[in-house]
Amino acid sequence: MINLQDELIIHTKGQGMYEITNIINNWITKNTINKGQLNLFIQHTSASLTIMENASSDVLEDINSFFKKIVPEDASLYKHGYEGDDDMPSHIKSMLTQTSLTIPIQNKNLLLGTWQGIYLIEHRYNSFKRNLIISFVGI
Repeated sequence: MINLQDELIIHTKGQGMYEITNIINNWITKNTINKGQLNLFIQHTSASLTIMENASSDVLEDINSFFKKIVPEDASLYKHGYEGDDDMPSHIKSMLTQTSLTIPIQNKNLLLGTWQGIYLIEHRYNSFKRNLIISFVGI
């Protein structure tokens, strides 16, 4: 039985969805993982994680547009805003998405669907260094 935990740093360049599937696959290869459960956890309240279609960039654009409609980036709507106009909307978007993902691994491969990819969603306007904790239990 293998029980691993590591920290990954992902640099973002502002608001948007960043596919990190290859980064996760590289970590699996580096650690010679075969079969088990992989957990990703983001240590932030203004960025999040998701599994989403990775075949069409239109999907990502539509998701970003949808977020802007359901969570207005208007500072006058919120009390909290210590870090700028995108501060409180970022927290709300993070709450609506996920801070962790669990993905099975078999035969050294993530068991994602054909069109699925793992994404970090940056909800802030500026560039950030985002910390992910990656944990694995298996063989």
